[in-house]
Amino acid sequence: MERSFTIPISRRDLLKLAGVTAVGAVLSGKHEVEAAEKISGDTISYNGKKIPVLYSVDVCICGGGPSGTAAAVNSAKNGAKTLLIERGIALGGLGVLGCVYPFMDTHAPDSDTPYLVELKNRLRGKGIEPFDGVTQQTWHNPEILAEIHDEMCEESGADILYQTVVVDSITSGGKISAVIVQTIAGLAAIKSKIFIDATGDAYLSRISGVDYERGYEKTGNNQPLSFRFEMGGIDTEKLYKHVAIELQEDWCKSKLPYFEIAEAMHRKQRYKLEELMARGVETGEITQEEAEYMQGYTIIGKNGVMSMNCPEIPVKFKSTDPISYSKAVSFGRKMMRNIARYLIKHLPGFENAFISREAVMLGARESWRIKGKYYLVEDDYHNQSRFKDAVCRTAWFIDAHGEKISEKLPKGGFYEIPYRSLITDKISNLIVVGRCISASFILQASMRIQPTCISIGEAAGIAAQFAIQNRIAANEVDWAKIPAHKRSYVSNG
Repeated sequence: MERSFTIPISRRDLLKLAGVTAVGAVLSGKHEVEAAEKISGDTISYNGKKIPVLYSVDVCICGGGPSGTAAAVNSAKNGAKTLLIERGIALGGLGVLGCVYPFMDTHAPDSDTPYLVELKNRLRGKGIEPFDGVTQQTWHNPEILAEIHDEMCEESGADILYQTVVVDSITSGGKISAVIVQTIAGLAAIKSKIFIDATGDAYLSRISGVDYERGYEKTGNNQPLSFRFEMGGIDTEKLYKHVAIELQEDWCKSKLPYFEIAEAMHRKQRYKLEELMARGVETGEITQEEAEYMQGYTIIGKNGVMSMNCPEIPVKFKSTDPISYSKAVSFGRKMMRNIARYLIKHLPGFENAFISREAVMLGARESWRIKGKYYLVEDDYHNQSRFKDAVCRTAWFIDAHGEKISEKLPKGGFYEIPYRSLITDKISNLIVVGRCISASFILQASMRIQPTCISIGEAAGIAAQFAIQNRIAANEVDWAKIPAHKRSYVSNG
């Protein structure tokens, strides 16, 4: 039987535990567990082994991407004892670790929820003006964004467990009692009253018995992966002169230090740089796959550096197949190197450029999606659906690479995302956030952008704390009944 446990392990004691493990190559697994038990006072039995409980909390968020971090901050600052689990060593997910920059705009009026407003204000406070006055995109700096995430978690009181991967869940009676994690010291358990799945791949949901789907319902294909990178040593003045003035490309109407280059051969938009990339295919310097999609953004605060939104890895590689995903890494890196070499050789301003950083995770636009209490579909986009339990609004167009690129909604139009798309009947104490909420493949292609995912996470943190405070199940929370002043978004629909 599991013993009750109410005292969480502190950061200092966790470091002591890690130290015990690092120093103790001579220690057996049994001794490591005993050392952890002395610190935490609790263990559980898992797969015939006795493993330590590192934390017992109110809310445990699995995944420190933009959505998970927003959930953690809002859960903690509202009074819930909160733990955020992150498999890397920086928060921010694709926006920091995946070089996905800048944030795309929702195109919906008044869509910024309070956490997003705070995030942008903090960027300004660190010398990064997020708006260029033209594109509506949120330009940021990944290293500064990671710093802001750390600061906001610390100020809110949320604990972070870095370099920790969710392995399994202990689930019975439609409720998760603990997750099993792999830490730097070995296997451990995290107990919590409510869990938030911010893994991006619905991993916690899937291992806990939640219904899910993946890929496009018609073809089974996932959206194509990307392998983003940064290039330094760019003469951005020369590049701007060539693209914006000599070629008269008006795709990006903003000016330095905010500047974008782009081409996408499969889109209706005709880009001036398509001819450059097409010549590379003719000469054999790059492949057609490498020429299909190329995009780059200057990075505010990193002079001469651009974030390259490419290559787009062929759709034959699956974001939901571990073998295919691994092959995509190697294939994508070759594409990246070829594109970089070609730009250095042929694009004015890139003569002295070099790859300065590779993303440490592939950009997965879509993988698994849960089936929750409400399933968003394409009609919700076109009909501009409104919900009493809406947690945010968005109007980003349907951007399903390789399948469907839809028309934009009328100016001022938007649709809402209901809290019911974040919860399921299968697990009572689970909330799902980010790009893997309950939605069809086509609708997900609209809601997957970072600002929308951040607002979803923000609402989840608020709902989780409300559920604990009122002693109700997370999947029974009626978002519309939370006092308006406590909600991050109030629907008028």
